[in-house]
Amino acid sequence: MSDIALPDVRGRLLRGEALAPYTWFRVGGPADALFLPADADDLADFLKALPESVPILPLGVGSNLIVRDGGLPGVAIRLAGRAWAQVGPEADGRLRAGAGALDAMVAKAAAQVGIAGLEFYVGVPGTIGGALTMNAGCYGRETKDVLVEAVAYNRRGERVTLSLADFGYTYRHNALAEPYIFTEAVFQGAPDEPAQILARMEAITTQREGSQPIREKTGGSTFKNPVLPSGEKLSAWQLVDEAGMRGARRGGAQVSEKHANFLINAGQASAADIEGLGEDVRAAVKAKSGVQLDWEIKRVGRA
Repeated sequence: MSDIALPDVRGRLLRGEALAPYTWFRVGGPADALFLPADADDLADFLKALPESVPILPLGVGSNLIVRDGGLPGVAIRLAGRAWAQVGPEADGRLRAGAGALDAMVAKAAAQVGIAGLEFYVGVPGTIGGALTMNAGCYGRETKDVLVEAVAYNRRGERVTLSLADFGYTYRHNALAEPYIFTEAVFQGAPDEPAQILARMEAITTQREGSQPIREKTGGSTFKNPVLPSGEKLSAWQLVDEAGMRGARRGGAQVSEKHANFLINAGQASAADIEGLGEDVRAAVKAKSGVQLDWEIKRVGRA
């Protein structure tokens, strides 16, 4: 893409930027370009002027992402900095959050002003933009349970407001007709004492720290929990365990000994090591139980 003239911007536009430092796995090749817009107008103007043939990818903090070793074609767009991470209360128990705000920080901001219902976000890695994209959740709650509406920009740089119904949320999936870059969202909570909210958040944090390898270079839950045709929901970690893959390795990648649905960069893993190990796990589970695990982590870029 070096021969393509990219639009002028007020933010930062970096060609050939290594993406490994921007992902939680710390792996992956360079993006053809990385754009860090200064504000919403800068983002809109860039999208309007960018040739339709150039692919884009919202990056967030790369918590649920494998960027392959060959790098990313097109432009990665990352909403970084204070301008994209503002969080504040609104009337009637609502909270508005920028798409660049960390999920955990949104939970904490809600607690401080006595808004309950968003406690689960303290256990969700990543940013609000990613949570909107994949209906992120944990411990029995999901984004669909608290979202009112979101503001986003489409590929043509047009600003749109999307209601909860527009998302058509299912498990870790939205049904939007076209890709969007989310810039902010409004959530509905309920009044409660901050101390009570913080206590529930502390319980989630304690449970998560005790059961997940959150101090490792990881990407969160690797596979979706399968749902059988009967409607029965299975645990991905248990299927991985039963297939004998807890602790399995490929190169510098490993299935976590602490939680079998987490892959970790245990050393100097490549993206190919991590993705390949994930495919090893899927094959082992299929052979053992007949269940096909679907990736929850997004894999992008050139092999």
